[in-house]
Amino acid sequence: MGKTKTYQYDYEQYEDGKGPATLVEDLLKDPEFPQVTDLIIGSWGNAWEEDCQTILDGIVDNKEKFSHVEKLFLGDMDYEECEVSWIMQGDYGKLWTAMPQLKELTIKGSMDLRLGDVRHENLESLTIICGGLPVSVIEEIQKAKLPNLKKLVLYIGIDNYGFDGNGETIRTFLEKSDFPSLEYLGIEDSEIQDELTEIVLKSKYMGQIHTLDLANGTLTDKGGAMLLETLPSYPNIKTLDVHYHYMSEEMVENLEALPVEIDASEFNEPDEYDGEIWMNAMLTE
Repeated sequence: MGKTKTYQYDYEQYEDGKGPATLVEDLLKDPEFPQVTDLIIGSWGNAWEEDCQTILDGIVDNKEKFSHVEKLFLGDMDYEECEVSWIMQGDYGKLWTAMPQLKELTIKGSMDLRLGDVRHENLESLTIICGGLPVSVIEEIQKAKLPNLKKLVLYIGIDNYGFDGNGETIRTFLEKSDFPSLEYLGIEDSEIQDELTEIVLKSKYMGQIHTLDLANGTLTDKGGAMLLETLPSYPNIKTLDVHYHYMSEEMVENLEALPVEIDASEFNEPDEYDGEIWMNAMLTE
């Protein structure tokens, strides 16, 4: 059975000379590392000032020593360690060939994030958690060759934290991407969640997925009504995740009556300021 382990530095360790340039070296010295299949890399001490490129390069340069790693999470840190919109990421372009055995990749943070030419035969899950996903990254995923990808979760976020697209960006992404094995689609954490819900419900993936994830955004009764109308046409969808939302209790009750497993927890009330209504996506700090 595989082992999960997190490697990270706190700020005191960083002040003592630790950082992204030493993390892979220290990791490889750990006698437990050869048994680690689920590798989590947390804070490298100063993620708001220094990116993780040295860590990525270290993995690539020592790819034989990472051949047992099947799941990689790079950037697993909370807001006390570094705000998500401040996490400086890196270029994953060389990782795809260096880790052919990788099944799951989770990336947190989108500043300076580059995926490169995404081609991987065995990757089954890709998740990007961020406050705002740049169009450049969305387009890299759009062109990706991931024939065995089963789960895709993208935090779209807001323009203040990096999302420089709009609904048409996501519509084009869903039209032009090609993930023949996709079973779980997550388009979440958006301040235009109703608009994105309509786009997702009209996408080609609706006929093949079993889980629809529209959580963590500003979903209102408008989006809920679209779900009520459309989901009965797709009996293949068994699970609906819309937790963290702005829907009414009545709408939630109606959705819960559908023959799907649903998470509609974390109800939010809109804020009113100076005559305007404000709703926030979950990961917007």
